[in-house]
Amino acid sequence: MNRLQRTLAVSVTVCCVLAAAVQSVQAAETPADAENFHRDRLVAWCIVPFDAKQRGPAARAEMVAGLGMRRVAYDWRENHVAEFETEILQYKKHGIEYFAFWSWHDAMEPLIKKHGIKPQIWLMFGQPEGETQDQKVAAAGTALLPMVEKTRGLGLKLGLYNHGGWSGEPANMVAVCQWLREHHQAEHVGVVYNLHHGHEHIGDFAKQLQLLQPYLLCLNLNGMNDGAQPKILPIGSGQHERSLIQQILKSGYDGPVGILDHRTELDSELSLRQNLTGLQSVLKEQGQANAAASFGDRP
Repeated sequence: MNRLQRTLAVSVTVCCVLAAAVQSVQAAETPADAENFHRDRLVAWCIVPFDAKQRGPAARAEMVAGLGMRRVAYDWRENHVAEFETEILQYKKHGIEYFAFWSWHDAMEPLIKKHGIKPQIWLMFGQPEGETQDQKVAAAGTALLPMVEKTRGLGLKLGLYNHGGWSGEPANMVAVCQWLREHHQAEHVGVVYNLHHGHEHIGDFAKQLQLLQPYLLCLNLNGMNDGAQPKILPIGSGQHERSLIQQILKSGYDGPVGILDHRTELDSELSLRQNLTGLQSVLKEQGQANAAASFGDRP
């Protein structure tokens, strides 16, 4: 082998090593199989008062099961209170996990105990008073203490829910979680983050996600356009959710993921199906073959 051949051989070897290193880094960044994105792991959200068909508990459970989904976060209005127990029973009948309950109602406490369910409690909190950030964080945490203790006693996780304003900013939500954990040993308190209430975070989403990730109890997806135009959009129909989902995959987040209806003009089944179809397409684009295959041929 002459000098030129040896040089070429070394160059080829170096290129191969570098290519292998890049592949290794890419593999480390994106999981080979994002199991939390599998169809039966996804959480159906905003499918009760937002359903144009206004299904009852039995029809809703049948619809969710028919879509191949196995988790529901239950949102409600006052007219649904009388159906709380029936909803629980129908989910059990159809093998659906009662994954979360919106806000709070005292009628749920005996039902949680009776039926042995452990839903996350998703709760918004308001703009706290205070001149400094530390004062605001302490005021917000103090106001949450009754529900912190309620959920602790019931063995439930409490998820602080972003809905805009000061209390919807990731840094503030995390600060309140940290305050509650430090001062009240409230390790069961975390964050539920919704893309449809986070359009202002599109530009620095990776940074916000890194901040939230240790506290995330659920991450709800949405199609995302600039300026929230429109606010609610099926996954795969917007400008930014492909990039956001790619960042979620690369972050290593392996917790619960939700898809939502939240459109009163649509049948919830159609709305969820649109999101499933769009999410499957995005997962294929991201090389998540197993997760995409879990959706089947016809989402």
